[in-house]
Amino acid sequence: MRTKFGLFVAGLGLVGLAAPGIAHHSFSVEYDVMKPVKVTGTVTKLEWTNPHAHLYVEVVDQKGAKVSWNFEMASPNILERNGWTRKAVKPTDTVVVEGYAGRVDASRGIANSIKFEDGRALFAGAPEQKY
Repeated sequence: MRTKFGLFVAGLGLVGLAAPGIAHHSFSVEYDVMKPVKVTGTVTKLEWTNPHAHLYVEVVDQKGAKVSWNFEMASPNILERNGWTRKAVKPTDTVVVEGYAGRVDASRGIANSIKFEDGRALFAGAPEQKY
């Protein structure tokens, strides 16, 4: 009986370890490497959350309409290793975001780099991301 219980617990542990790998999405499913984007706009919000941080930038399009872009970035842990802090970007900061467009939503993308008016630049991706 003890052996069966031990095997059951070990099996649950293996399933638990595999779940995060299964749940994580593929870059190519959500974003298109053939659609690079570069937008200049005003930061409206930074969500410092796991598994990915999100930067919201209001951009004025070619028709003069305001569009709110949602840029996915690496996890906060990786961003901190790249020099970021929660306060690195503030609402009303003007930024240039470079990355790749989403496949489904025209105002969603994945950020690769963020450049500020004062010349600072921060890398927003994970080192293991291969586009």
